[in-house]
Amino acid sequence: MTVLTKICGLSEPESLRAAVTGGARYVGFVFYPPSPRAVAPSLAAELARLVPTGVRSVGLFVDPDDEFLEHVVSQVPLDLIQLHGKETPRRIAEVKARYQIPVMKAVKVGGPEDLTAALDIAEVADRLLFDAKPPAKVSALPGGNGIAFDWTLLAGRSWPKPWMLSGGLTPENVAEAVRVTGATELDVSSGVEDRPGHKDPALVRAFLSAAAAL
Repeated sequence: MTVLTKICGLSEPESLRAAVTGGARYVGFVFYPPSPRAVAPSLAAELARLVPTGVRSVGLFVDPDDEFLEHVVSQVPLDLIQLHGKETPRRIAEVKARYQIPVMKAVKVGGPEDLTAALDIAEVADRLLFDAKPPAKVSALPGGNGIAFDWTLLAGRSWPKPWMLSGGLTPENVAEAVRVTGATELDVSSGVEDRPGHKDPALVRAFLSAAAAL
């Protein structure tokens, strides 16, 4: 079984190199200023130039307006736009039409009722990403909180578009996550950090090695 991996929230050349040399198929740059993983478009553009052919650069946005998207997309060569906020299917379609870049939409999962929205989203998005819903009554980011949802909610399910599993993944639980959900693509951020926003190259390599062993 081949499991493809995405290392998200990269902001330094060293961790980016660890990702691409370790076999990551996707590398992610966060364009959401409140996040400790946020990166300036100018720096992301420099990092993107280090990404080899065959690895896709992903830009993560949270409810971006057109001005901000234009500001980033005009500087950073992105292969995929990841929308991680409350974007509606209509907004997803607008972004796709305006920038002609495939869109992956995050689905925040707390319970089975949250999966119903995935089918509507799949009608317009090119890809889905299932992530844990941020905890209620806690100051939390839209993603990257290091928490997992109930993976059994995805067990035996199929979706009309390619999808990734995210939320609370670490080198230690990769095998269990894939076994339970059947995921063939994984997205990790905080699970390969030694402090918020700082990727540990050794953890990046460990995660990628664990995924490659499946």
